[in-house]
Formats: sequence, C-alpha cells, structure tokens
Amino acid sequence: MLKSMTGFGRAEQTVGGKTFLVDIKSLNGKQFELQLKLPGFLKPFEFQIRKLLSEKLGRGSLDCSISLKQTGNAKPVSINTDLAKAYHKALAELSAELNLDPSNILSTLVKLPEVITPTSDTLTDDEWKEFEKVIQMAIDDLNAHRLDEGKSLEDDLLLRIDNIRKQQEEVIRLEPLRQQKIKDGLKKLLEEHVGKENYDSNRLEQEIIYYIEKIDISEELVRLKNHLEYFRSILQEPDESKGKKLSFILQEVGREINTTGSKAYDSTIQKCVVLMKDELEKAKEQILNVL
Repeated sequence: MLKSMTGFGRAEQTVGGKTFLVDIKSLNGKQFELQLKLPGFLKPFEFQIRKLLSEKLGRGSLDCSISLKQTGNAKPVSINTDLAKAYHKALAELSAELNLDPSNILSTLVKLPEVITPTSDTLTDDEWKEFEKVIQMAIDDLNAHRLDEGKSLEDDLLLRIDNIRKQQEEVIRLEPLRQQKIKDGLKKLLEEHVGKENYDSNRLEQEIIYYIEKIDISEELVRLKNHLEYFRSILQEPDESKGKKLSFILQEVGREINTTGSKAYDSTIQKCVVLMKDELEKAKEQILNVL
C-alpha cells in the first residue's frame, strides 16, 4: 500500500504537570525538511525531536508545532515582579505628568525588557521519555492520515496504468494493419511514379522488409508492458517509501511511449500515443505526493 506525504497529526497529553499539544503538518517534498516551533525550555531536546520526526516520517516538508498549556505547577514563563513594579511607578508618574490614560500601562509593562522571561524549567529524563510518547502519538495520527490519502493515490495510479495498458493493447492490435498500410503505400507510390513493370518486385520486397524493421515498435511495446507490470508489483511491496522508485519507472514508461510515437508513422497509433502520454502526465503528478 502507498503512503502519501501529505497529512496532519495531533496529540495532547499531560507530562509532569505540563500539558503539551503537538501538531504536525506534512506536505510533499523531495527531501526531509522540517520547520520546528517549540517552547524555549524544550530547546535542549531539539536534536532528539528532529531525529525522531526524521526517522518516523521520512520524506516531506513538515511543520511541527509544540505548545504548552499551563496546568498545575507548570510555569512556561516567569514574571519579574519587582522590576515590573519599578517600571509601573515610572510609567504612572509619566502618565500623570503628560495627562495620559493610565489604563494601558499593563500591556506596555509586559513588553518591557526582562519583565517576562522564559522559565528555566526543563524536563527530567523520565518526563522526556513520557513526552516522546506524545510526539509518537502525533506521528501515528499523521501516518494514519497519510495511509488514507495513500489509498486514494494508489487507486488513481492503478487507473492511469490500466488506461495506458488499454491504449497499448490497441496499438498492438493496429500494428499489423500499420505494416500492411506501409507496404501498400510504397507499392502504390512506385506504381504511380515509375510504373508497375519498371521495378523489381523482389528487390522492392527486400527494401520494404528493411524499412519496416527500422520502424518496428514491437520491442518498445514489450518493454512498455514490462514496465507497467513492474510498476504494479512495486505498489504491492510492503516498503512504505517507494515514491522515488515509482517515479523512475514512470520515466522509463515515458521513454517507450515517446519512441513508439516517433516510429509509428500512423495517425491512429499516434492518437493512442497521445492518450498514453496524457495518462502518464496525470500519474507523474500523483507520484509527487507519494512517500
């Protein structure tokens, strides 16, 4: 089953008197890219958090936000009360002197330097182990969303591959007719410009066989069939991260389709090639979202 790179995960739990809320949003990306927002007291654990997310989520452009809800004895910030009082006295005197409304002094106070500072609290080793479980819960929630989205991607990709296969079968059906059409066209051209009695029919037959061999598309059709079957087999593999491999296979599918089109010299087959290319481009767009 496929897993998408897009999804959202959330977990909320209390650890050591602190209630954490972990939100993870994932979009498609060629590599692992992480934007991490977390409270200052978790900075010592930033490397472990990044490593955990990288190992569990693989590729993708991720935005992880860890916030703290104050509960119990949790102190996400500390207030320097003495400094705030000193600021307040000075601001109140200034307001009175300038005849200003003092009701907004509090909002000004909290913005002044050193009045509110991040707490120096951090997590104990046991609390960190419990907090890891909260992150894992958010990761599991995200991966569940990724699997749901991956199922939709897999259904659509199988549809595109089946449509390419149907057009290939139509090309296989038309191939003998194309060869006969080429033979008849060459003979007619010679008869019109040279005359039926003025050319060696045996030599003409040899030249026609040589020409048809040059524009033969049977090998391309065989390789295309193999690539399509390989694509379907990769979809069934248990490996979660296979978007790049599937993308490489689609590149090979595109090569065989393009070569078939360049050799076809037949308007009906060219229509099939155009339809195959259309389905291939739709598949490539979907592959960009596959992990």
